[in-house]
Amino acid sequence: MAESPQIVLTIAGFDPSSGAGITADIKTIAAHGCYGVACVTALTVQSTTGVRRVEPVSPDLIRETLEELFADLPIAAVHIGMLGTVKVVRAVAEFLESRTGKAKLPNIVLDPVLKSSSGADLLDSPGTKLLVEKLLPQVAVLTPNVDEAAYLTGLKVTAEDEMRAAAEKLHQMGCNAVVITGGHLEKAIDLLSFTTKKGVEQEVFKAERVRSNATHGTGCAFATSMACHLAQDRGLAEATLLAKTYVTAAIAAGFPLGRGTAPVHHLYRMNQQRRAAGSGNKS
Repeated sequence: MAESPQIVLTIAGFDPSSGAGITADIKTIAAHGCYGVACVTALTVQSTTGVRRVEPVSPDLIRETLEELFADLPIAAVHIGMLGTVKVVRAVAEFLESRTGKAKLPNIVLDPVLKSSSGADLLDSPGTKLLVEKLLPQVAVLTPNVDEAAYLTGLKVTAEDEMRAAAEKLHQMGCNAVVITGGHLEKAIDLLSFTTKKGVEQEVFKAERVRSNATHGTGCAFATSMACHLAQDRGLAEATLLAKTYVTAAIAAGFPLGRGTAPVHHLYRMNQQRRAAGSGNKS
């Protein structure tokens, strides 16, 4: 019998276009050789052109789903994406708090989804406040983009020095480690910042920005990729580098889809494998 893959749980909303949310996370998890399980926090009406409607899932149903999954499966990492309402944030936070000692959940990656790329609010103000108070201290890594980091900290975040200052503020707010992603900037800079016994350490990852319209779901893909690499026992710096590499390649491999912002190609490696297999069969 084959060795079982690491199991990664994603707690997020459902995007019917599969560019972001639960279905995109499952594709990302599969692309990393892990097995994905999911807890849906909200149903949405959306496409590549934007979010039209959000319908939250009952907090009781979310609690029951999480209890059932953790009673049955050895979860190696958790990705938390869109939560939608303060009630859902509370349900997830209370479940995580209930897991103590040996049952404490490992490798929790929180992607603070506050707004959609089209500008729709995806978490209300009370929910954001509770996320900061209750979820932030519990997670292994927080992965905001520059806009989310600015909103959470109240600071301007448009350049590397401002990213460093925002990361420091997030540590003061209870965050253990943070990766601020700067894909929206002219240079695609990501900043990893984490606390040690010696204080705060920071590392910058730079790359040329990929000129592409296939950018829907980049935040989800990055955070989920991070969770997968942490599940596979990689360190923070290596996980950050590999997640950045994955998302960059997924953007570059994207293809036109829909009338709005196209999704990244989460499963681009399958095409590479097929091409490699085809070239190997030539005489």
